[in-house]
Amino acid sequence: MAEKIDIVSILKEKKPAIDAAVEKIIPRNFDGNKMLFICGKPNYEYDLKTATDVLSGPIWNLLDRGGKRWRPALLLIIYEAVGGKKPGKEILEIAAACEVIHNGSLMEDDIEDDSELRRGKPCIHKIYGVDVALNAGSAMYFLPLNAISKNDFPLQLKEKAFETYAQEMINIHFGQGFDIWWHKGNEHPEEKQYLQMCAFKTGTLARLSAKFGALFAGGSEAQVETLGKFAESIGIAFQIQDDILNLVGEKFGELKGVGEDIHEGKRTLLVIHALKKLPPKEAKCLREILDSHPNDQKTINEAISLVKKSGAFEYSQEFSRKLVREAWSGAERVLKESESKRVLKAFADFMIEREI
Repeated sequence: MAEKIDIVSILKEKKPAIDAAVEKIIPRNFDGNKMLFICGKPNYEYDLKTATDVLSGPIWNLLDRGGKRWRPALLLIIYEAVGGKKPGKEILEIAAACEVIHNGSLMEDDIEDDSELRRGKPCIHKIYGVDVALNAGSAMYFLPLNAISKNDFPLQLKEKAFETYAQEMINIHFGQGFDIWWHKGNEHPEEKQYLQMCAFKTGTLARLSAKFGALFAGGSEAQVETLGKFAESIGIAFQIQDDILNLVGEKFGELKGVGEDIHEGKRTLLVIHALKKLPPKEAKCLREILDSHPNDQKTINEAISLVKKSGAFEYSQEFSRKLVREAWSGAERVLKESESKRVLKAFADFMIEREI
């Protein structure tokens, strides 16, 4: 019997190299050489202190809070599974780029949701203000592109990487737009519409990481697309598990607040299923609670009880398991047998069973 793969240990093992590469993309302090590398020679004069205070400060305030770094880890696992050589600094910077982009999306997501906490501390916009946080979050979408443009990759590979990045960033903004509009109560999405939102929101950066891993390893078009689809399914399953933990996860509640999704009025898979399965009177009650964006824990708990009563937790968990199983059946066909392939399968299983 094969030894069980410890994904938590693998994530911890890869984290220091990823974090070191992140510092290449976002310096903790801007000096003349770093500004010259990132922005080129000034026509007049750079204010290095302000560059550090307005960008490095808020960005590293968020990055230093931790995070699982699973997206760059996924990129590295897929890179190795496709047959890439031992990842050097260039590939580590590509992996780190995906982590920076992800954190930029969190910073802007927190502004749009007017969230209070992120990883157990006040959100960046609560500390620095919306203007600084919005600017820093946007910078995190573009500074990582230096990992592609300023490293010595073949021109054709750079072009494909930029094309992939541009499409995925378009997708993520549609996904976020759907999510924002729905939790305002403007529309009541069907299950498939919710899943497409997840594919465009949480699935996007997982898909980008997988596609980059396969692309930079020299993978075929079939490998890039199939592994991208597999990672998208992991991203959707991750979001479903996030939705579950938001309502019932003790550790999760300490970091983000119990039932934050109820307060925000989010139409998650849990909520969509509950509204469909509950008796009309109880479904109406749940909808009214969501649309009122409650702050008191008693009302939030009432909504959670209704969701539980509908069987939505069991349904959602089984749905995410099935989604990943089906996606893996495609992914395993485009990969040769290897230890990295085994790690990738264990990684997928871990993402749908995690407790935080």
